[in-house]
Amino acid sequence: MMSEKQQTTHFGAKQVPMEEKQGLVNEVFDGVASRYDLMNDLMSAGVHRLWKDALVAKLNPPRSGTRPYRVLDMAGGSGDIGERIVNASHGYAQVVISDINQEMLNEGVSREKNWRFSGTAEFVRADAQDLPFEDNSFNAYTIAVGIRNVPQIDLALKEAYRVLKRGGKFLCLEFSQPDVPILSEIYDSFSTNVIPKIGKVVTGNADPYTYLVESIRQFPNPEKFSSIIEEAGFKRVTHTPLSGNIAAIHCGIKI
Repeated sequence: MMSEKQQTTHFGAKQVPMEEKQGLVNEVFDGVASRYDLMNDLMSAGVHRLWKDALVAKLNPPRSGTRPYRVLDMAGGSGDIGERIVNASHGYAQVVISDINQEMLNEGVSREKNWRFSGTAEFVRADAQDLPFEDNSFNAYTIAVGIRNVPQIDLALKEAYRVLKRGGKFLCLEFSQPDVPILSEIYDSFSTNVIPKIGKVVTGNADPYTYLVESIRQFPNPEKFSSIIEEAGFKRVTHTPLSGNIAAIHCGIKI
């Protein structure tokens, strides 16, 4: 039985001690690292690829300049966002791909060898809540479908703010809550009844997919999440709904 004073958080639909969540999340991603893209294809019916393209388009990394353009892609172990950023910048952007999960990073390192601009990314294992990077060291911070897995999202946002330079961009792609009634019903039914079953066929285990579906439902709506981003210090905070608000891109600037 948990002490009344013990801090808890959600792990899917369950409440767990705060210090246990990261280990539970790691177990989920240890089991699906080699099937990460397939996992997201199942969660979004393949549309996540278009959402990620939209995220990088909103970042709009420069293709040249007199100073390095450094991007921290957090929870990006597989490198799918990092590769897009490097390609969009024609190899100019210096991308640090960071993840707390070593299996995800291993997958990214393996894939990076086949990038068009291979050798341009650095892979660093790190906790989003306690980054090993200096203050004011990045021009942009991206995180795609990963922040809802962080035990203390407010700490991750404060760390994002800390490591960004003045004028630096924070961009977060995350699943949201559909705002079209019929679409919402269809998506809810698909998430509850179909995704875990397909996950079990593909990986032999439905539990990771059940958790991921539940974690989406626990995540704050765009308005609430925007206020949390502002509390971390960011200005000009906006969110852009995607696909009927199944997902959203959240943006903020460090002034």
